[in-house]
Amino acid sequence: MRKHLTPRNLAIAAVLGAVAGFAAFWIVTIPATVSAAALPPYTPNLANGKTMFNVGGCSSCHAVPDKDPAKVDRTRLGGGLVLPCPFGTFTVPNISPDLVDGIGNWSEADFVTALWDGTAPNGTHLYPAFPYGSYRHMALADVRDLFAYIKTLPPVAGKPAGHDLEFPFNIRRLLGGWKLLYLTGGRFVPDPAKSAQWNRGAYLVGGPGHCAECHSPRNFLGGIVESERFAGGPAPDGKGWVPNITPTGLGNWGDDHIAWREKDIASFLDDGMNPAGDYAGGAMAEVIQNTSLLGAEDRAAIANYIFTLPPRQGPAPPPKKR
Repeated sequence: MRKHLTPRNLAIAAVLGAVAGFAAFWIVTIPATVSAAALPPYTPNLANGKTMFNVGGCSSCHAVPDKDPAKVDRTRLGGGLVLPCPFGTFTVPNISPDLVDGIGNWSEADFVTALWDGTAPNGTHLYPAFPYGSYRHMALADVRDLFAYIKTLPPVAGKPAGHDLEFPFNIRRLLGGWKLLYLTGGRFVPDPAKSAQWNRGAYLVGGPGHCAECHSPRNFLGGIVESERFAGGPAPDGKGWVPNITPTGLGNWGDDHIAWREKDIASFLDDGMNPAGDYAGGAMAEVIQNTSLLGAEDRAAIANYIFTLPPRQGPAPPPKKR
């Protein structure tokens, strides 16, 4: 005979279902890691590491802040920059080679794991304010070169304050679910139908340059809206608006409605002046400080790729105050 579903049986079934669901969630959200055995012998290229450092904008976030931006030493990666966002406030950590407060005790595998999988050496998920969603597309050699270069910089003592996030965003394990939704793709794969310059630009923009992290709108969970990637949106810190850099935006720029040319993009990445004769400000001015240190061929490659992005209509910016 079929047993009746009594309240007691229903309660037991509910508890068992909850336990099974929690166990499944716990398993699928285990932080991923890269083992040391996966890293073959390698001789770092420090010059390339410096290039990755510059295009990656490491100093823009991790350099010790100063009230006078001109006094910021881009080699002192002691962190401390405060980044407000809809989920609370992030404080950028110390990634200098300091053995106590920085990443001086990190292994190479720890560093690769952080950039590719967003996992800290203690086995916890890192918050995607650190743009590992883009860094995971970097080539292994470039990640290793970057780590080697950072180790040549001065150690900085001092551990910045921790993040101040609202519940439930302060529960790191939940980031495993976020990663299941938004941490996609692996290492960059060149498109054989495209030129070497285009592929270099695509790699720099989508990987170490992490341009989409700021130039794309995000949903309520903080994931990039893929259908509007590079189409602009609110600045991550809530201050201002990041422009659309697809042809939809670059073809009709600002109040003067000026259309950018490919060479204008390359020039802008060097000196920060746009086709209307105005200079970049805010966070983009810091980006220019980094891209201006790249070789001209890399700036040209970035421009070549951005100029060929598919046109996309992003969210409408707020009306300008008069």
